[in-house]
Amino acid sequence: MKLLITGGAGFVGARLARALLKKGALHGKPIERLVLADQFPPPADLQADPRVEARTGPLLAQCAGFAQDRFDGVFHLASAVSGECEADFELGLRSNLDSTRALLDALRAAGNVPRFVFSSSVAVFGPDASNPMPPLVRDDTLPTPQTSYGTHKLICEHLVADYTRKGFIDGRSARLNTVTVRPGKPNGAASSFFSGIIREPLAGQEAVLPVDPSVSHPVSSPSRTVEGLIAVYEASAEAMGGRAGLNLPALNVKVGDMLNALEAVAGKATRALVKPVPDPTIQRIVGGWSKGAVAARAEKLGLKPEADFADIILQYIHDHPAAVTEAARAAAANYERSRKA
Repeated sequence: MKLLITGGAGFVGARLARALLKKGALHGKPIERLVLADQFPPPADLQADPRVEARTGPLLAQCAGFAQDRFDGVFHLASAVSGECEADFELGLRSNLDSTRALLDALRAAGNVPRFVFSSSVAVFGPDASNPMPPLVRDDTLPTPQTSYGTHKLICEHLVADYTRKGFIDGRSARLNTVTVRPGKPNGAASSFFSGIIREPLAGQEAVLPVDPSVSHPVSSPSRTVEGLIAVYEASAEAMGGRAGLNLPALNVKVGDMLNALEAVAGKATRALVKPVPDPTIQRIVGGWSKGAVAARAEKLGLKPEADFADIILQYIHDHPAAVTEAARAAAANYERSRKA
């Protein structure tokens, strides 16, 4: 089978590609070709796999050619992120709406009804005077996004549902939570600090905390996010329970609890590297997001969130030991031994 991952060179996209290549098949059908479309080339290990084809350049410019590929399946991850969409309205429209419509139209033109997974976001939810946001958003909570990014994601959810209704694709939308801990440098997402306040201190560097520690938010580890995307792809239409977007499982956690977990795993000196520097713009954006999420439909697919945030920190340390100080690695090893005792 032939698969496409848009945003395939990004952090989640590359991790998804590795998981699919290791799995080797979907629905029992061998993965013979995996196309990774992105603005940048994928990591070297993916380029070295003979099953992988990299296509580099703006997604909007690539879409027309996808009609000739007749992909069996598509994971659509490519997106301008929240902070970018707020700073550059036209960029957000072009990257998120125009590209998604062009991709869907290419798949429609191909005519073979591929399975299509759209990575939406819990940013589709937000407070509104006509629709107060509950403490925990559910699959059936009315979405009223308060950012351009969230609005784009919701519009695309409806497009995916309608193209599915018309029989052009077999689509499903999975609402991702904030994925943490992301390696590398901060990106343009307003949620970037959710990784930065863990990643930078573990590397022995100071990190800025732009919001109050009382802020609560649904998060997920990279591995659970990828697991969720694959499960949504492999689920039958009956198991999905409808065309509407579903929430992936989340660990609902306060920023202060994240920092407590960082101290428990890596020590007080590591936590002390996090410095509060309020940022009104980020506070405004985050203030319009959900404080927590429930994922009843995803749970029926066998998906569950992590038990606690310390597990997410440990996953990052195991995955990226070279990006963590020796002292933090030693503290984490002691922490794991104490938990097993």
